[in-house]
Amino acid sequence: MIEVNVNGRSHRVDVEPKTPLLWVLRDALGMTGTKYGCGISQCGACTVHVNGEPVRSCSLPVSAAAGKRITTIEGLSPDSSHPLQKAWVAEQVPQCGYCQSGQIMQAAALLARNSSPSRGEIVKHMNGNICRCGTYHRIIAAIQRASKEG
Repeated sequence: MIEVNVNGRSHRVDVEPKTPLLWVLRDALGMTGTKYGCGISQCGACTVHVNGEPVRSCSLPVSAAAGKRITTIEGLSPDSSHPLQKAWVAEQVPQCGYCQSGQIMQAAALLARNSSPSRGEIVKHMNGNICRCGTYHRIIAAIQRASKEG
């Protein structure tokens, strides 16, 4: 049994220590907001926070996350009132929506460290989170809006 703290709650899961955190979240805990995209840490769809830092959960063994604070998109705001979530709606960011939880979690880590990032800082920080629909300009606009309204 491995104990993980997800969204402020402790969970004991019966999985192999090398099981990727993504599958523990989705399959063992039923938190399906975190998405599987590529399985090799290249797309960012599986981004969660571990001790406040964005990580790709598809390649992080659950044993490496044990004893740390894990935050998923479900834990960012229970009522979708996080400034980024509101800005995502206001800027009409999603098209297919598949990458959005990873995009939001990556952006939330940036705003937690820098509440007023420049456009260049946003682009640099978000580099590596892929949106197949190509809504990058709306993602940037939403992050800028959240930084002003948050």
